Amino acid sequence: MSSISQLCRRRRYSFFIGVFISIIFLFICTHLFCQQDSSSLASIKYHAYDEHRLIPIIPAAVIRETTITYAATTTAAFPKVRRPIDQRRFTSPAVESLIEEIKKNIKNKELSWLFENCFPNTLDTTVDFDEKAASEKRPDTYVITGDIDAMWLRDSSAQINPYLPLISSDRKLRQLIEGVLLRQCIFIQRDPYANAHYKDTNRTSEWKRMDRTEMRPGVHERKWELDSLCYVLRLMHSYWKAVEHDLTFFRENEKEFRSTIRIILKTMKEQQRFNGSGVYTYQRQGHPSDPHGHKAKPNGLIHTFFRPSDDLQKFPYLIPSQFFAHHTLKLLLELVNKLEWANYFNGDILKLISDLHDILFDDKIANNQETIITFKHAKHGLIYSYEIDGFGNRNLMDDSNIPSLLSLPYLCPDDFPVKHSIYQNTRKFVLSSDNPWFFKGNLLEGNGGPHVGNSMAWPLAIIMRGLTTIDDDEIRFCLKMLQKSHGNTGFMHESINVNNQMHYTRSWFAWANSLFGEFIWKLYIEKPYLLN
Repeated sequence: MSSISQLCRRRRYSFFIGVFISIIFLFICTHLFCQQDSSSLASIKYHAYDEHRLIPIIPAAVIRETTITYAATTTAAFPKVRRPIDQRRFTSPAVESLIEEIKKNIKNKELSWLFENCFPNTLDTTVDFDEKAASEKRPDTYVITGDIDAMWLRDSSAQINPYLPLISSDRKLRQLIEGVLLRQCIFIQRDPYANAHYKDTNRTSEWKRMDRTEMRPGVHERKWELDSLCYVLRLMHSYWKAVEHDLTFFRENEKEFRSTIRIILKTMKEQQRFNGSGVYTYQRQGHPSDPHGHKAKPNGLIHTFFRPSDDLQKFPYLIPSQFFAHHTLKLLLELVNKLEWANYFNGDILKLISDLHDILFDDKIANNQETIITFKHAKHGLIYSYEIDGFGNRNLMDDSNIPSLLSLPYLCPDDFPVKHSIYQNTRKFVLSSDNPWFFKGNLLEGNGGPHVGNSMAWPLAIIMRGLTTIDDDEIRFCLKMLQKSHGNTGFMHESINVNNQMHYTRSWFAWANSLFGEFIWKLYIEKPYLLN
């Protein structure tokens, strides 16, 4: 064969190979472009007009260029995605030391990579810590949720909760958390019924023109959620424990804490509704139909409007939040007694605890009998309802957000050991198709909720499942699902499609990142072999 013929043949081969590669490249690009429901921080837009939730409208798939062609289990798939050091909002030597220790000692490199990214994400990206105020013994810390630039009482408490065990060795981190507590006091004194706030009181919320409620300056959203106040009480007590029961911070800020506690107790008592519906009213686009909320029979439980997902409740007594209130009021009682503030608060605290206890821990429940908060399920036995109205109506479900029925041993460990029989019955219901918001696909399974909709499981709920079991196989199962939940970004998200890891909502959701880090650290201490 002549050299000219060989050259021509090589050129024809090169041409066909080039065409084939081009077709493959076009196919990949088209496939990525068509993934209309994967999220991006830069491109997410939130519709403000869908009753009571933010619906992410996600125009295109987001695949980081470093991971576009790699499987999630290869070394090449673990690029540096954590924010660069010079761009981080806050750096804690204690946090960095823990990250290095865990990275060094766990063999599952994907979990190690995820921990490195997720655990510090709140500090890296969401905190505004006023160092000057801290130097003047008036620490102030504003914590946004991530891609929504506002501070939720619930989220901010949960976001920083995993760092509490480290503050004894990191003074600046301790000040940051003290700043969160004082900032939360400011917000509660501003409006105890608001779930989310701005630091800047001159900012005007987009909800102000839609919501029929009293939108005070600095309020982002005014949804009455009992758990918001409970999370603050939990953080107060957890901080006190973390600093080895040192009361100095509370005494130095006695006026702020006493005022805040007084407002919290007043709000809870008011919403027991023994003397009318109280001052709070709310409507968005005609929902709820009565601005004073759905009707309920006053019985000692605390009337609320919204779930921790920020979705409107079906019935006013949200049972997981009632248990959480009962637990955090007991924590508060311990703290105020140590502070010698009993004369100011004990009467109200003890009355609230007693009222809640009479309903939540009715003797009939221990005897396996149905009560207003429990239901005898044909398949699962006696289980807890998610919501009730006191008239006999109930809502049997669970939502992914916390407090949830699934989370009871995590939030209320004194009342719910993991092996608690009715909790276990309820857990089986929650993690089954009998729960209308439990989804199972070919990728993973877990609880979701109406906030995002069908087939969307929340990593928060998968993590909580792992945190509330002692079964090694179930924990391994949760870890494997979480490894499929990050969508090649290296972070947890709000929700993920149970059949498609590239279909997720909220690529910057710090609460889920913090809880994931807390889960991994707990396993590192208690069951390190599960991380290998």
